[in-house]
Formats: sequence, C-alpha cells, structure tokens
Amino acid sequence: MSEETPICSAKGCRADAVWVLAWNNPKLHTPDRRKTWLACEEHREHLSQFLGVRGFLKDVVALKDWDA
Repeated sequence: MSEETPICSAKGCRADAVWVLAWNNPKLHTPDRRKTWLACEEHREHLSQFLGVRGFLKDVVALKDWDA
C-alpha cells in the first residue's frame, strides 16, 4: 500500500483529497461500474457540478469513509 497522500483531481490542484466522487458514464460503463475522482474541500462542489450536469455523478463520500 502506498503511503502517498491522495491529491485532488482538479486540474493543477495539489491539495490533499478529502472527498471521493463516484461516477460513471452510462454510455460507456455498466450501471454498477464506478469510476472515482478525488476532491479537496475547495474543489468538491465544482467537480460535483461538472459530473452532475452530465448525469454522471452517483455518490460523494468522505475519503476516510470510502471503501473501494
């Protein structure tokens, strides 16, 4: 297991991730498949909206509670 701290998926952001955004693209993935982006506090809303307007966002979970 890596000891690196997960970082935010927002372009150019190097902040520690504290949220997991679970999503899938129904045109590409089966309904049960989940891809993930990580988000810091600052980018959680922006990334959620980006996925949400496309109908991709399925769940937002605190990283500490995420069980991949």
